[in-house]
Amino acid sequence: MGLQTGFAVLLAGLLALSAPARAAEAASADDTAKYLAGLPVPAASPLAPLEAEAGWKQHASYFNTAFARVDKAQLSKVRDWSSAHIGAGLRKPTLYYFFSGPDFLYANAFFPDATTYVMCGLEPVGPIPDLTKLKKGTASQALRTLQTAVRSLMGVSFFKTIDMKTELRSGPVTGTLPILYAFLARSGKTIGDVALVQIGADGTIEPESGARTGAHGAKITFSTAGGPAQTLYYFSVNIANDGFGKSGLGQFGERLGVGNALVKSASYLMHGGGFSQVRSFLMEKSSAIVQDDTGPPVALYDRTKWDVKPFGRYVGPISLFPGRGQPKMTELFHKEKPGPLGFGIGYRHRMSESSLLLAVKK
Repeated sequence: MGLQTGFAVLLAGLLALSAPARAAEAASADDTAKYLAGLPVPAASPLAPLEAEAGWKQHASYFNTAFARVDKAQLSKVRDWSSAHIGAGLRKPTLYYFFSGPDFLYANAFFPDATTYVMCGLEPVGPIPDLTKLKKGTASQALRTLQTAVRSLMGVSFFKTIDMKTELRSGPVTGTLPILYAFLARSGKTIGDVALVQIGADGTIEPESGARTGAHGAKITFSTAGGPAQTLYYFSVNIANDGFGKSGLGQFGERLGVGNALVKSASYLMHGGGFSQVRSFLMEKSSAIVQDDTGPPVALYDRTKWDVKPFGRYVGPISLFPGRGQPKMTELFHKEKPGPLGFGIGYRHRMSESSLLLAVKK
């Protein structure tokens, strides 16, 4: 064996030995989610040393308090309401939650056993986070950005889109994926796989290619202990009439079939003609719709085809949305005795002013 050949063999052997070590340095999506959520990661995780930093300890303490508070005040009551009013006969495998942003918390609270969640918003997806590549000392900054990004949802039950545009593009970790990771982990989920995807022209899910057509997003597979595999799709997409058809969401929905829908804090967009396509899609593809007053207007529900049950108290829109009051909504709440609503939801997030509708297709 010549010197050059021997060196090549030695180098190949060293590379083979070092490959597993390098592979082990990458943190799994589930470890990343736990770290971002302020939950302990396994001792063997490459992220474990970062938990010794003061920034992570502060973050874990903050999230422990914040999530305990929102679960007690909101999410546990949403789960109770859902269990009481959305029985097994109404639940479908798919949940369509458009205008959602990265709000998995309420999607899971209202529909915990959906096998496929389809969520979308204008907020960017961002890259798949790899915290092992962060510059030294920047992890704490990423955690502070995450705290700021979720503050409005945790406090008033909805994301403020204007704030999110800035928050999700700043800091060392960007996009909606860090928020989705944290919400999944805090909801007791174990993440299996994450991939960036896009919707093809025929409604199929394809790997992200950078193509200009179709909706682009992320696919996350996860599970609850002892439960079946579940999938979350989040798409960053404009679903106004000039974008919904091009996005492929309708074709994707055709493949998934009839599901349930959740609408809250949707800026009354479906009350005008500019979002008529997505409104028609939701009313056609949903067997049951849970919505606040920003969902499809009550006047559009044909009572020969839908049973519409009111909950809480309807007092009209907030001042930010003048002219969006619904006489038919007022009539419904006066005509039928509304069911109790033990939590606040939507723009009228105070419990004494909140309203919710459960529309069930006959």
